[in-house]
Amino acid sequence: MECVLNIAAGKTENVAAAPHGTALVVDDDATNRLLLRSLLSKIGFEIVIAEDGAQAVTQYEKCCPDIIFMDVTMPVMDGFEATQRIKALAGDEFIPIIFLTAISNEDDLAHCIGVGGDDFITKPVNVTLLRAKIRAMERIRDQQRELNGLHRQMKHEEEIAESIFKRVVTRDNVTLDLVRTLLRPAATFSGDMLLSALSPSRDLYILLADFTGHGLAASIGALPASEVFRAMSAKGYSVVDILQSINRKLHRLLPTEMFMAATMIRIPHDFDSIMVCNCGMPDMLLLDSQGNVKTRAPSRGLSLGVTADLDCQSVCEHMVISQGDRILLYSDGLTEACNTDARQFGDIRLIAALAETNDQGYALDSVVRALDAFCNGALQADDISLAEILCDPKLLPSWGTERLPYTPVETTTEPSGDSGIPHEIMLSLLFEGPYLRNADPVPDIINQLQPIIGDEASDQVLFTVLTELFNNALDHGVLGLDSSLKQDGEGFERYYNERQRRLAALDSGYVHLSVRLVDMNKGGHILIQMEDSGAGFDWRAELFRSADEGTYSRRGIGLVRQLCESITYREPGNRVEAVCRWGDKQARE
Repeated sequence: MECVLNIAAGKTENVAAAPHGTALVVDDDATNRLLLRSLLSKIGFEIVIAEDGAQAVTQYEKCCPDIIFMDVTMPVMDGFEATQRIKALAGDEFIPIIFLTAISNEDDLAHCIGVGGDDFITKPVNVTLLRAKIRAMERIRDQQRELNGLHRQMKHEEEIAESIFKRVVTRDNVTLDLVRTLLRPAATFSGDMLLSALSPSRDLYILLADFTGHGLAASIGALPASEVFRAMSAKGYSVVDILQSINRKLHRLLPTEMFMAATMIRIPHDFDSIMVCNCGMPDMLLLDSQGNVKTRAPSRGLSLGVTADLDCQSVCEHMVISQGDRILLYSDGLTEACNTDARQFGDIRLIAALAETNDQGYALDSVVRALDAFCNGALQADDISLAEILCDPKLLPSWGTERLPYTPVETTTEPSGDSGIPHEIMLSLLFEGPYLRNADPVPDIINQLQPIIGDEASDQVLFTVLTELFNNALDHGVLGLDSSLKQDGEGFERYYNERQRRLAALDSGYVHLSVRLVDMNKGGHILIQMEDSGAGFDWRAELFRSADEGTYSRRGIGLVRQLCESITYREPGNRVEAVCRWGDKQARE
C-alpha cells in the first residue's frame, strides 16, 4: 500500500500500488504521451514521462521502471541510442523495451530489435495488441528476475563451497620454493587437483589429478581423494598404497561415468631418484636444467575409480635424477587448449616452449608465455594445470638432524633418568615368505606409537630409521640384491626391475622387526631390532662410508647413523640394533 493525495476529495487515502508496476513513456509528442498514459493507467501502471532519449536515460536511473515504451524519432537523443544506453545500464537485469513507431520499413523495424529493443508496435496503437505484448513481456521479465535470483543464490553457494573446497583440498599443500604451479580452472570449480605433502622422513609427494569433465560435478571427487592422500602421506605410506586406497574409495563413491586420471610421484629427501605412477594422465616429463626432455613417464594404468582392484605396483617407474633437473606434470587441458582457429596447442609447441628455458628461469614460465600467445584470448574449454618441481635438495626445509650426533653405545645400555618410573611398550612383527611382497609395516608402527611419543620430530626420526633398516633387510638380506647396481640411470632401472621380479617370486625368507619404547615421562629411548634371513654383509666398511662418495650403495646407513644415538650390527651382518631418543629435546641440543 502507498499513500496517494486525492485532490478532488480533499483528503488522503490508502490505495493499492499499481499491479503492473511503473511504465516509462518516452515520446516527444504531447498527444502521444497523453494517449499512452491513459491507456497504460487503465491497464494498471504508474506512469513516468520522458520527452526525449536523454530524459529517458535519466528517468531510468532515477525510478528503475518495470517496462519502457520508446518512440524512435526524437530530438536530443533518438530512441535507438537511448535504448542502447539503458540496456547497458541494466546489465543482467531484464527491462522490457517496446518501440512505438510509425515506421513500416522492415529494415528499420529490425534495427529496433538490433539495438536492444524487445518488441515493437506500429502506430496507431491497437489496445488489444498492446495488452497482449505487455503480458508477454511481463512473463519474460518475471522469469528473468526469478532466474537472476536463482543465479545469485547459486553464486553465493558456490562461493561458500569454493571456500570450503580450498580449505579442505589445497590449504595443506606444502609451500616450497622448489615447487611452481599454475592452476587455471575453466569454471568456478576445477576438475583438476594438485596435492603435495612431505612424509615423516621428508620425502616429497606430488599428486596431479584430472577428474572427468570440469566444474562442480568434476570437483566433488577431490574431497575424498584429498582426504586419503593427506592421511596416508602424513603416515609415510607408499605411492602404491595411497593410490590404491584412493581408487577403492572413488570406485565406491563416484558414479560409473566419473573417474580420476592421476600422476603421483615420490621424491626422496636426498633427491637421487623418483618413483612415478601415471594412471591415465599425459606424460610426466623429466627435463634437464635447460628444459630439454631427458625422459618421459607415460600412462601405464587405468584411471582411478574405473575398477575396484587397481594394480598400481606394476605401473610404477623409478628414475634417477640429477641436481638441476626439473619434473613437469600437466593436465590434458594444456595440450588440448585451442586458439581462435580451433587449433590445439599440442605436444610440439609444448616441447618448443620448454626449450626456451635456461638455468635461471622456470620451464613453467616459458610454457605459460607460449600458451597465452597461442590462445590469444580464446575461450578456455577445459581446466589447465601445471606443476614444475626443481630437483634441488637444498630447497627442502631442514629438519634438524644436525643436532643428533653419532655417539657409539651398545644397544644393551638401558636408559636412565630421574623423572619417574620407566614404562615399556614392545611391538614385534615377523614377515615370512610371500607376506613380504606387500609388507609396509612402518606407517602402522608409527600410528601405534604416535599417541605415546606425541612429538613430530621424533616421529620423523623413527619413521626414517625404520624405513631404511626394513628396506635394507628386505632388499639386500632376503632378496639378495646388490646395491652396487645403482650406479647410473640404467643400473637404477635394472635394480628396481630385478627387485620386482624377485618379490613376485618370493616364497621363503623372513624379516623380524621389534620396537621397544621406554617411556621416561619427559622422554625416553626407542630400541629397534631388525633381523633378516640373508647371509649378511661387511657392515664395518659400510657403516663409516661417507654419504658423498658418489655412490647410491647403502647410503641409507649413513643417514641412520646420523639420526640414532647408536647403531650396532651383529655378525654376520643380518641383524642390526639401533637406539633413538625421543621427547626430552634439551638432551638433544
